[in-house]
Amino acid sequence: MANNNKYALITGGTSGIGRELAKIFAREHYNLILVARNEQELNACATEFRQSGVDVITLAKDLFNREEVFAVYDEVKAKGLQVDVLVNDAGQGYYGEFKDTDINRELDIIQLNISATVILTKCFLKDMVARNDGKILQLASIASVTPGPWQSVYHGTKAFILSFSEAIREELKDTNVTVTALLPGATDTDFFNKADMQNSKIVQDKSSLSDPADVAQDGFNALMAGDDKVTSGLKNKMMVGMSNVMPETTVAHMMNEQQKPVDDNS
Repeated sequence: MANNNKYALITGGTSGIGRELAKIFAREHYNLILVARNEQELNACATEFRQSGVDVITLAKDLFNREEVFAVYDEVKAKGLQVDVLVNDAGQGYYGEFKDTDINRELDIIQLNISATVILTKCFLKDMVARNDGKILQLASIASVTPGPWQSVYHGTKAFILSFSEAIREELKDTNVTVTALLPGATDTDFFNKADMQNSKIVQDKSSLSDPADVAQDGFNALMAGDDKVTSGLKNKMMVGMSNVMPETTVAHMMNEQQKPVDDNS
């Protein structure tokens, strides 16, 4: 119970990789601050995780709304809580060719995937640096290192997250604050439903999807080790390695073939 006075704040902690990360932190005796939109789901998760003997605080916030993102920090401070670990997991994708997609939906995705991450990182990082202690886990993706036809904006947001994380990690190298980026590939979560991409080839092949519990464990281990980043899964490591040596046009075509609709023969 050595960590029982420490708190991990996890956005998107009620489903997918975020939920699996919350399970691990609870198992490791970290108290939890869970942030998500759905209050009912938050309460159900809180009941489950409290069975591990940890404190669970829930904050029902819509991270698509900038003011509510700032309110997360304000409410944590008002409760007198110290965030020892920040996990920026919340994120969504949006499927379709860019010429056809809804710009307002894409701007919302940029707000959630980029702006909310930047705001929470800025707010909690200042406190971590002041006490010279803390850990931050950023959910990037192998999408961060590959162009993504049919998910162009999503891939762009994840490229931002990886670059941003590596930059501030360098700025923090003389402190005891670490920043770790987790790069999963396609994972068996509700991401694809929310992105409206059930017709994508990569989703149709369920055997190709990673287990979110495995991804979460890889991220947790890398975070605790203070690593700069981790690509989860051998297949994804190979894809990242290939993308580093192949021309961008080739990588883009490869991703197009994986992500286009199953009934698209073009």
